[in-house]
Amino acid sequence: MQSSNDPAAANNNSNNNSNSVNQPSCSKTSNQGAPSMNYQVTPELIQYVDSFKFPYMNDVSKYEKLTKIGQGTFGEVFKAQCRETKRIVALKKILMENEKEGFPITALREVKMLQKLKHKHITELIEICSDRSSPRNRERTTFYLVFAFCDHDLAGLLSNSNVRITLVHAKTLMKHLLEGLYQIHYAKILHRDMKAANVLITKDGILKLADFGLARPLFTKIPGQPERCYTNRVVTLWYRPPELLLGERHYGPQIDMWGAGCIMAELWTRTPILQGESEQKQLFLISYLCGSINAQSWRGVENLPLYTRLELPQNYRQCLYILNILNLYHFFRLEFQLFFNSNDALNLIDSLLVLDPASRLSAEQALDHAFFFTPPLPTPDVRDLMSTITTNLFEYTAGRGAHTGRGRGGHGQRQNPRAPNASNQGQFMDLVF
Repeated sequence: MQSSNDPAAANNNSNNNSNSVNQPSCSKTSNQGAPSMNYQVTPELIQYVDSFKFPYMNDVSKYEKLTKIGQGTFGEVFKAQCRETKRIVALKKILMENEKEGFPITALREVKMLQKLKHKHITELIEICSDRSSPRNRERTTFYLVFAFCDHDLAGLLSNSNVRITLVHAKTLMKHLLEGLYQIHYAKILHRDMKAANVLITKDGILKLADFGLARPLFTKIPGQPERCYTNRVVTLWYRPPELLLGERHYGPQIDMWGAGCIMAELWTRTPILQGESEQKQLFLISYLCGSINAQSWRGVENLPLYTRLELPQNYRQCLYILNILNLYHFFRLEFQLFFNSNDALNLIDSLLVLDPASRLSAEQALDHAFFFTPPLPTPDVRDLMSTITTNLFEYTAGRGAHTGRGRGGHGQRQNPRAPNASNQGQFMDLVF
């Protein structure tokens, strides 16, 4: 059923199921102890919510929470088990405390995007559940997104020095990642939050892209109408491409490809390669690694809103190949130097971390790169790597924020860079629309 573009609240989707036996309805959920979450129901809203094809909203009590595996600005994530089927799932608790109008738009957006995306390398949304309020419990209704469980995220794997990622593993993981990105972009969707923590890996060695809370549809320009603008306050700072740092609001899939390049390099550095503490510092690090930002390296960059407002270092040239020649172990870790023994791998990173987004490889082009067709060849999965890991490894461990212990100081050391999800108050990027 075709859906409306109106970001309606998902908690009205049970009006057609109110007479069902043992099927708790969303409207019943939202009307008990949470009057601020009521909406005027229109046919358009019903059509929009029905498009999700979730027959009704179960109570979260059908799942038994086993342990907390994640925590961040979005809420909490729990490993849980279905009491009836014994299936292991991930429960993503939606943070509601600042939501005066019901179901958060970021969670609704994630549901809408994942309903459109069904692919081997994209996380699977199973259903939405709620923890209903009652007359005795006047707290807000709490909502949970229920996902197929993945045993690890890539950031957690990279934080463990005992996890040995070979060139075959790297090729396989990057192929999975690019295949997932290709599907996302083919569906005219932008992920807008590519980072290692949002790359999940199952116990069977299959990579899946996750966290679509910032994803948006890619609008096609209509002749005679102004081009659609997006916010540039997306993508975790360490993975944010230079065009967003310079205030660009007309962008496309290229922003996700920059993140893919950062993740690929991180497979060997074992830590994010561009750890800026502010937008200004991030641009300096990008210039040092990828060359100076100017009209010669990037056509049209002088037209970006912040180009003349920020200090951009000059007289730098792209230095990835220089790192290969000079063996700069002090700048990147030994694993990265071993990685650079593959010229094809280095060339692919060069082609993804290009300043000018118009010159950046697409996911389809990257999948055709020689890196994936020269020995050793990628395998269908990294099951052999997963078999060596006995515990779940997540970047978001209970009670700790993103990238804890993942700075250049080494594994397990606490660092003091700005947390990637923290606000950027006092910086230049307050153009939110």
